[in-house]
Amino acid sequence: QVQPVESGGGLVQPGGSLRISCAASGSRFSVYAVGWYRQAPGKQRELVALITSDGSTNYADSVRGRFTISRDNAKNTAYLQMDSLKLEDTAVYYCNAGSLLVVLAGRYDYWGQGTQVTVSS
Repeated sequence: QVQPVESGGGLVQPGGSLRISCAASGSRFSVYAVGWYRQAPGKQRELVALITSDGSTNYADSVRGRFTISRDNAKNTAYLQMDSLKLEDTAVYYCNAGSLLVVLAGRYDYWGQGTQVTVSS
């Protein structure tokens, strides 16, 4: 099992950039797909980006072209580079890992604390 710890969130202006990190424990991290999710106030948690063990990526339409997911298996860490941030990107961002099906479904036994990303003028 992985134990994800998100970090790097903060307050940014619209149009700004932020890179958040997902540090995971577990020796099988490299085998897992990794997903970044976000939950805005009053909304359901949604998958915004994923990366497979082979490095293939996919993005929600709302962030495609602005966000980039990556991973460094040697560091057991995944990243989400967020560019051209918009007000509607404001949310708590979470990461998690598992099989691709699990990542797509967002079904996990455990969620970390997340990291708050606030886009505001």
